[in-house]
Amino acid sequence: MLARRKFIRTTVLGSLGVLAARRAEGETHFGIKGRPMVVSTWDAGLEANKAAWEILGKGGRALDAVEKGVMVTEASQNCCVGLGANPDRDGFVTLDACIMDEFSNCGAVAFLERIKHPIAVARRVMEKTPHVMLVGSGAQQFALAEGFPLEAATLSPDAENAYREWLKKSEYKPPAINVENKQGHGPFAPAKLSNGEWNHDTIGMVAMDANGNFSGSCTTSGAGFKMRGRVGDSPIIGAGLFVDNEVGACTATGQGEDVIRVAGSHSVVELMRQGLSPEKAARKIIERIVRIKKEKARDIQVAFLAIDKKGRHGAFAIHPGFSYALRNGEQEVLVRAKSFFET
Repeated sequence: MLARRKFIRTTVLGSLGVLAARRAEGETHFGIKGRPMVVSTWDAGLEANKAAWEILGKGGRALDAVEKGVMVTEASQNCCVGLGANPDRDGFVTLDACIMDEFSNCGAVAFLERIKHPIAVARRVMEKTPHVMLVGSGAQQFALAEGFPLEAATLSPDAENAYREWLKKSEYKPPAINVENKQGHGPFAPAKLSNGEWNHDTIGMVAMDANGNFSGSCTTSGAGFKMRGRVGDSPIIGAGLFVDNEVGACTATGQGEDVIRVAGSHSVVELMRQGLSPEKAARKIIERIVRIKKEKARDIQVAFLAIDKKGRHGAFAIHPGFSYALRNGEQEVLVRAKSFFET
């Protein structure tokens, strides 16, 4: 009996020692079940997280949360998400989105026009078709068949003004990198560009529910004034979003072409599978992009945001200025991400 008590006491003390060591290393450990959390890109994620938390906080499924969360941003008059966004160079707003659940089910739409909530259409693709992605007129036809209304083909006032300014030179350049805004909406807000837009190019959201299951969503209008037909990383499973319920989930934001080159979100999740924390995994893939782009990396922005099965969250970007919104049972905050080119 004494030997058994000594064994139990030694085991408990050993477990506490491991936990203390993890805390000393800065690791946050929420456990697999019972501690839901949601993270999303940019300061717009604060409002999106509120809608997601309405579901997660009541024990709901992560899939429902990530859909409802980004719908808030899609419905806003945002320059880069939803029908209020900047158009392509021909003057049309085209939308991309994808969603993925804990069973590796996934759905996506790309080059979708005149539908308010592409993320909801992406979920219908996942649940009601044998396919992963529908694009263009086929995606719109499917959305209409599913009862989504066809919205007016008009630009929002802000997008109309931005498009008129763009037409004066009609030059296409990659989105300007975001730098820290010293005057506007807090220390972590992206910079306001010369044409008045805020360079939020995407909202990506990943969540873990009270059952320890993951889901993610990503939605965008893509780069403003892009070539007609251009599609970035946001609707591509493995690039703009990836979920593995054994490991965690990741989403991306920034210049989509360079996220696609490295299968960005999938690559981050695979590094987490090997034991890296979300931040360290994201950093490794950002470093890979910088090596590929060389000096051109100074002209682009990419960031990855991830959570893992231990309840850790983290992000890393090429340039300073990227932040992400976190919501769990204890916090509702905006977190500044570290970057390769730290100032």
